[in-house]
Amino acid sequence: MLSSSAESLLAAITERRARAGVIGLGYVGLPLAITIARNGFDVTGFDIDPAKIVALDAHASYIDAVPDAALKAESEAGRFRSTTDFARLAGCDVIVICVPTPLTKQREPDMSYVVRTAEAVAATLRPGQLVVLESTTWPGTTDELVRPILERGGLRSGTDFFLGFSPEREDPGNRDFDTATIPKVVAGAGEAASALMQAFYGAVVKAVVPVSSNATAEAVKLTENVFRAVNIALVNELKVLYDAMGIDIWEVVDAAKTKPFGYMPFYPGPGLGGHCIPIDPFYLTWKSREFELPTRFIELAGEINAAMPRHVVGRLAEALDMRLGKALSRSRVLVIGLAYKKNVPDIRESPSLKLIELILERNGTVDYHDPYVAEVPRTREYMALKGRRSVPLDEQTVRGYDAVLVSTDHDAIDYAALAGWTPLVVDTRNAFARRGIDGDNIVKA
Repeated sequence: MLSSSAESLLAAITERRARAGVIGLGYVGLPLAITIARNGFDVTGFDIDPAKIVALDAHASYIDAVPDAALKAESEAGRFRSTTDFARLAGCDVIVICVPTPLTKQREPDMSYVVRTAEAVAATLRPGQLVVLESTTWPGTTDELVRPILERGGLRSGTDFFLGFSPEREDPGNRDFDTATIPKVVAGAGEAASALMQAFYGAVVKAVVPVSSNATAEAVKLTENVFRAVNIALVNELKVLYDAMGIDIWEVVDAAKTKPFGYMPFYPGPGLGGHCIPIDPFYLTWKSREFELPTRFIELAGEINAAMPRHVVGRLAEALDMRLGKALSRSRVLVIGLAYKKNVPDIRESPSLKLIELILERNGTVDYHDPYVAEVPRTREYMALKGRRSVPLDEQTVRGYDAVLVSTDHDAIDYAALAGWTPLVVDTRNAFARRGIDGDNIVKA
């Protein structure tokens, strides 16, 4: 039987009277906030970056998944507003935390964003609120880290306020699924929190998948990403082996995927990008040390995937030497694509940044072209690249380079023209072969 405060909040959610607050208006938080607003809830978005609030107030979205028109519609309807004033959390009935969870240089969890956000929530926490963590993290974070912070003021989870976890499942650039249509795994600390989680997310997405505990929900997200990381590492390792044997890994995968059972295709690349695959699995390897249990698959996969940029630059240097008789240190290279995946402006953990850094380390000259990323923004790991701008992709510009390195296979690129403008193409995405473009100047890496 639910307490009176839980019953009251449940009724407010069911009747769309509950006011929602979403903390962190990035790739996860902003699409979620607009989705909640579209379903009739009053939503306030919170972020520490004033520039984001200025853009949102002007109905200018910086996230592809949220068109300007959608942002304007919810804002003008009075269902969405944004602020840097975290004191306004007191007026929210449901608070969803969508902040970054990066790694330190030692590949250990950096929970500083989650901790500071939990402290901000705790400062205004009142009875009858539901607090949800969506940030990807190690199993146990919600109950072992967030809960004690929220309870410092004397309120108790499950009695005074309610605590849950629901892993984000955003896929930037995916036109087949969005926040509302991707099934949502939900969990809560106790019966009341679980019921509130199912009611709230059930009101804004098409399907919810309840699991037994917050730790289980946290493990679901990590399992999804570990699965991808391990399989991508496998095909990256096979790429290197098959290349030495004179076998095209892309042809192998395309043939193997015709099997209607027992096989799922994964594809090689220049390295891993985005937040999920390069970072999230290491939250589990870190947690495993507490139980003195090894996570060999995960750590080996991380090593293999992290080695791919160096492998690609090695192939680039080899191709320049063998085909053009030039050292990389005397060559000009144009990298195609700065984003970590095609058709999006997202550069989080992009292998292109590492490729550029490695070429510079070998004294090569390097520029990039990306139709979605006009300038390299500030990043934690590649501060020296900040301010570099995308060069034009035209014949005169491209002919000034010794080699073109395709790191991201954006659909907007004219690959046929590109192949004709340069003496050497190093293709890490099979972009040319997939379009039926062949040539002696095209090398796969």
